[in-house]
Amino acid sequence: MNHRICLCLPTNRACSATLTAIHAEAAYAADRFGADVQLLILDSSDDPTRAGHARTVAALPPVPHVTVHHLDEYAQRVFLHRTIERAGLPDPDRLLHLMLPPAVSYGACTNRAFLLAAALGCDSLHRRDSDGAYQLHAGQTVFPVHHELPHLGRPATEAAGSVTRTDLAPELLHRPVSLAGASFIGELSVDIGEMRRLDEGVYHDVVSLWAPGDWPEDRKRHLVEESFTGAGTAPFTGDRATLTVVDPMRVDMCNIAFDRAIYERIPLPPATDTIGSDYFLLHVVHDAVLPGILHNRHIENFHTPERRTDTGFPAYQRRFVKFLLSMLYFHDVYDHMAAEGDRLLNDHGQVRPDRITELLRESAHLDRTENVWRLDRIDTAYRKLGGRYASFADQLAYERAELLDQAEWDIEDFAHLTDVWPALVEAART
Repeated sequence: MNHRICLCLPTNRACSATLTAIHAEAAYAADRFGADVQLLILDSSDDPTRAGHARTVAALPPVPHVTVHHLDEYAQRVFLHRTIERAGLPDPDRLLHLMLPPAVSYGACTNRAFLLAAALGCDSLHRRDSDGAYQLHAGQTVFPVHHELPHLGRPATEAAGSVTRTDLAPELLHRPVSLAGASFIGELSVDIGEMRRLDEGVYHDVVSLWAPGDWPEDRKRHLVEESFTGAGTAPFTGDRATLTVVDPMRVDMCNIAFDRAIYERIPLPPATDTIGSDYFLLHVVHDAVLPGILHNRHIENFHTPERRTDTGFPAYQRRFVKFLLSMLYFHDVYDHMAAEGDRLLNDHGQVRPDRITELLRESAHLDRTENVWRLDRIDTAYRKLGGRYASFADQLAYERAELLDQAEWDIEDFAHLTDVWPALVEAART
């Protein structure tokens, strides 16, 4: 029996078809690669939806070397409480809140998966999302784990013989493969297609706000063209895989796998109501110059309708705005990480959590003027679109000060969690 892996699906919506499909991917991993698969479903859905999921899970056929764990938030809270208690860390209530907040947090749900993967003794974590589907090719399902499993955690030189191409400096070949990932095809990853249809110019103005404020206009334009488009719309026709230092813009968190040496040392930002808060580790792996596998088994992305309802629309737009405000801090951290390069690694070639924590804490003291400017630009753009966008701009105007504070507090919370993360992982493992 090879690796024990954690194949994980966090969800807060009805997704029985996805549960059945991910179970098939687990069976593929066990059969094709001899993996011991811990299939982890972290379910934050409401009671009726979760009951439906439980029926789906109960009906799954037993598969050798696949163990299914379907955990509701109560079970997750019990696990976290015990882990935090065992770690003996100060302010346990704050930690529990960061790990299982009452609001939506893409980073926190994946952090729970990381800790549970450690508790289950897994070597890697493979994440999927409930608003994605696997592609089909020649009657076969196109499972991403096909490229993830063989190489994660092994020296890059071992992977070089079985990928389509290698784009890695020779001196990096001794380093372990730290991530494997692809992207998605189909709809934009961020549900703002309507904005583009209403006014291309406004769409450009808003999306360009996730670039650093001092970027030249042509660089911003290029970013807008690439943003949230994934791998386009062309379907899978055959395997391609590159051994490289993976560009974070080329992979998506619905289609990613990390070696435990990454997620057991650094968590994800636990920010609530913020899209994109789960992408930090992609930048860590890239900036620390660690090898990865970039493949083309893309997930098919679709949008669930609740984001466009009267309640869902302002909630989703707020998450998008919080993402734009978070970039003031993250661009600063990314720039410093890129400047440090492999100095982010210790003598054993592992990422240094202490250095990441320092960079996060330093960024929390940045001047907020750029974020005030961002909110001004958003206000102008949304009012130009009119209708419910203008109504949302009214809501934003009311929340301005709070949003500016939250963006800073989110970074401080992330620094705190990163500081204690190795102790939490150790407590989970034991």
